[in-house]
Amino acid sequence: MHLIYHAICCLLEAGIIPSAIAYFIAQNNLKTANADIDNYDVSSVKAMNTARIIAIVAVVLNVLIIIRVVYVIATIGWDEMYDEFMKQYQDAMQAQGQA
Repeated sequence: MHLIYHAICCLLEAGIIPSAIAYFIAQNNLKTANADIDNYDVSSVKAMNTARIIAIVAVVLNVLIIIRVVYVIATIGWDEMYDEFMKQYQDAMQAQGQA
């Protein structure tokens, strides 16, 4: 049970944090570039906008993953999810000849 909890807390948040940081950095750089457009190359502004769009996509994907995990936990429960995880883990260990 604790293994799944730690995996969800550590892995799910790992993607959303850097993508949110990337979004805020790109957004801040775009504001700076738009305020002083004469000192920025057009290709640089396009690159910043592309970085912002990619960061938005990454945030949305991470949110969708979190929603899916919450849905799966809500529908099947922690215990059944843990039992299935351990069964697959043991099967994988036996397939590798380690158990």
